[in-house]
Amino acid sequence: MYCPFCGHDETKVIDSRLVAGGSQIKRRRECSNCGERFSTYEEAELVMPRIIKTNGRREPFDEVKLRAGFHKALEKRPVPSDKIENSIQSIKDAVRKIGEREIESQVIGKQVMNQLKELDQVAYVRFASVYQNFQDVKDFTDEISELSKK
Repeated sequence: MYCPFCGHDETKVIDSRLVAGGSQIKRRRECSNCGERFSTYEEAELVMPRIIKTNGRREPFDEVKLRAGFHKALEKRPVPSDKIENSIQSIKDAVRKIGEREIESQVIGKQVMNQLKELDQVAYVRFASVYQNFQDVKDFTDEISELSKK
Protein backbone atom coordinates (compact mmCIF):
# COMPACT_ATOMS: atom_id res chain seq x y z
CA MET A 1 0.00 0.00 0.00
CA TYR A 2 1.45 3.35 -1.03
CA CYS A 3 1.53 6.14 1.55
CA PRO A 4 -0.93 8.87 0.51
CA PHE A 5 1.37 11.51 2.07
CA CYS A 6 4.83 10.72 0.66
CA GLY A 7 4.14 7.96 -1.89
CA HIS A 8 6.48 5.47 -0.22
CA ASP A 9 5.52 1.86 -0.99
CA GLU A 10 6.14 0.36 2.44
CA THR A 11 3.45 0.75 5.08
CA LYS A 12 2.65 -1.52 7.98
CA VAL A 13 -0.68 -2.44 9.51
CA ILE A 14 -0.96 -1.24 13.11
CA ASP A 15 -4.55 -2.30 13.82
CA SER A 16 -7.38 -4.15 12.04
CA ARG A 17 -11.04 -4.34 13.00
CA LEU A 18 -14.37 -5.27 11.48
CA VAL A 19 -16.74 -2.43 10.57
CA ALA A 20 -20.05 -2.02 8.70
CA GLY A 21 -21.60 -5.05 10.34
CA GLY A 22 -18.63 -7.26 9.49
CA SER A 23 -18.71 -6.57 5.75
CA GLN A 24 -15.55 -4.42 5.83
CA ILE A 25 -12.18 -4.43 7.54
CA LYS A 26 -10.72 -1.13 8.67
CA ARG A 27 -6.93 -1.19 8.76
CA ARG A 28 -4.90 1.47 10.52
CA ARG A 29 -1.55 1.85 8.71
CA GLU A 30 1.70 3.67 9.30
CA CYS A 31 4.23 4.70 6.67
CA SER A 32 7.73 3.38 7.37
CA ASN A 33 9.25 6.40 5.60
CA CYS A 34 7.42 9.49 6.93
CA GLY A 35 5.64 7.97 9.95
CA GLU A 36 2.20 9.32 8.95
CA ARG A 37 -0.80 7.20 9.84
CA PHE A 38 -3.91 6.59 7.73
CA SER A 39 -6.85 4.20 7.44
CA THR A 40 -7.81 1.88 4.63
CA TYR A 41 -11.00 -0.10 4.18
CA GLU A 42 -11.19 -3.53 2.64
CA GLU A 43 -14.29 -5.36 1.46
CA ALA A 44 -15.03 -8.31 -0.76
CA GLU A 45 -15.78 -7.37 -4.34
CA LEU A 46 -18.91 -9.26 -5.19
CA VAL A 47 -20.61 -9.08 -8.55
CA MET A 48 -24.05 -7.56 -8.32
CA PRO A 49 -26.75 -8.71 -10.74
CA ARG A 50 -27.87 -6.61 -13.69
CA ILE A 51 -31.15 -4.80 -13.27
CA ILE A 52 -34.03 -5.33 -15.68
CA LYS A 53 -35.92 -2.03 -15.90
CA THR A 54 -39.69 -1.91 -16.50
CA ASN A 55 -39.10 -1.02 -20.16
CA GLY A 56 -36.94 -4.14 -20.62
CA ARG A 57 -33.62 -2.30 -20.68
CA ARG A 58 -30.83 -3.90 -18.66
CA GLU A 59 -28.26 -1.94 -16.70
CA PRO A 60 -25.70 -2.63 -13.98
CA PHE A 61 -26.72 -2.37 -10.34
CA ASP A 62 -25.95 1.19 -9.28
CA GLU A 63 -25.43 1.80 -5.57
CA VAL A 64 -25.23 5.54 -6.23
CA LYS A 65 -28.81 5.51 -7.57
CA LEU A 66 -29.96 3.45 -4.59
CA ARG A 67 -28.34 5.86 -2.14
CA ALA A 68 -29.75 8.89 -4.02
CA GLY A 69 -33.26 7.43 -3.77
CA PHE A 70 -32.88 7.03 -0.02
CA HIS A 71 -31.50 10.53 0.43
CA LYS A 72 -34.22 12.10 -1.69
CA ALA A 73 -36.97 10.32 0.26
CA LEU A 74 -35.32 11.08 3.60
CA GLU A 75 -34.49 14.71 2.84
CA LYS A 76 -35.01 16.85 5.96
CA ARG A 77 -36.13 13.81 7.97
CA PRO A 78 -34.51 12.95 11.34
CA VAL A 79 -32.95 9.63 10.35
CA PRO A 80 -29.31 8.97 11.34
CA SER A 81 -26.93 8.27 8.47
CA ASP A 82 -25.81 4.96 10.01
CA LYS A 83 -29.38 3.65 9.78
CA ILE A 84 -29.53 4.69 6.13
CA GLU A 85 -26.24 2.91 5.45
CA ASN A 86 -27.47 -0.21 7.25
CA SER A 87 -30.63 -0.20 5.11
CA ILE A 88 -28.62 0.16 1.91
CA GLN A 89 -26.30 -2.65 2.99
CA SER A 90 -29.30 -4.81 3.85
CA ILE A 91 -30.73 -4.32 0.35
CA LYS A 92 -27.39 -5.10 -1.30
CA ASP A 93 -27.05 -8.27 0.80
CA ALA A 94 -30.58 -9.36 -0.10
CA VAL A 95 -29.95 -8.74 -3.81
CA ARG A 96 -26.75 -10.82 -3.67
CA LYS A 97 -28.53 -13.63 -1.82
CA ILE A 98 -31.09 -13.93 -4.61
CA GLY A 99 -28.22 -15.43 -6.59
CA GLU A 100 -29.48 -14.47 -10.04
CA ARG A 101 -27.45 -12.73 -12.75
CA GLU A 102 -30.38 -10.44 -13.49
CA ILE A 103 -33.28 -9.24 -11.36
CA GLU A 104 -36.21 -6.95 -12.05
CA SER A 105 -36.06 -3.40 -10.73
CA GLN A 106 -39.35 -3.95 -8.88
CA VAL A 107 -37.57 -6.35 -6.51
CA ILE A 108 -35.24 -3.58 -5.40
CA GLY A 109 -38.06 -1.02 -5.32
CA LYS A 110 -40.07 -3.19 -2.94
CA GLN A 111 -37.07 -3.68 -0.70
CA VAL A 112 -36.46 0.08 -0.61
CA MET A 113 -40.09 0.63 0.33
CA ASN A 114 -39.86 -1.96 3.12
CA GLN A 115 -36.69 -0.37 4.50
CA LEU A 116 -38.17 3.14 4.34
CA LYS A 117 -41.33 1.96 6.06
CA GLU A 118 -39.15 0.88 8.99
CA LEU A 119 -36.98 4.02 8.99
CA ASP A 120 -39.51 6.81 8.51
CA GLN A 121 -43.14 6.68 7.40
CA VAL A 122 -43.09 10.15 5.84
CA ALA A 123 -40.12 9.14 3.69
CA TYR A 124 -41.92 5.92 2.83
CA VAL A 125 -44.97 7.84 1.54
CA ARG A 126 -42.71 10.21 -0.43
CA PHE A 127 -40.95 7.31 -2.10
CA ALA A 128 -44.18 5.36 -2.65
CA SER A 129 -45.81 8.38 -4.31
CA VAL A 130 -43.14 8.40 -7.01
CA TYR A 131 -42.47 4.66 -7.20
CA GLN A 132 -46.15 3.70 -7.41
CA ASN A 133 -46.98 6.75 -9.53
CA PHE A 134 -49.68 8.27 -7.34
CA GLN A 135 -52.14 10.21 -9.50
CA ASP A 136 -54.18 12.12 -6.93
CA VAL A 137 -54.79 12.77 -3.24
CA LYS A 138 -56.86 9.59 -2.94
CA ASP A 139 -53.76 7.50 -3.66
CA PHE A 140 -51.96 9.27 -0.81
CA THR A 141 -54.84 8.83 1.62
CA ASP A 142 -55.19 5.15 0.70
CA GLU A 143 -51.50 4.55 1.39
CA ILE A 144 -51.60 6.50 4.65
CA SER A 145 -54.71 4.57 5.74
CA GLU A 146 -52.87 1.32 5.03
CA LEU A 147 -49.91 2.53 7.12
CA SER A 148 -52.21 3.56 9.97
CA LYS A 149 -53.74 0.08 10.12
CA LYS A 150 -50.33 -1.45 10.77
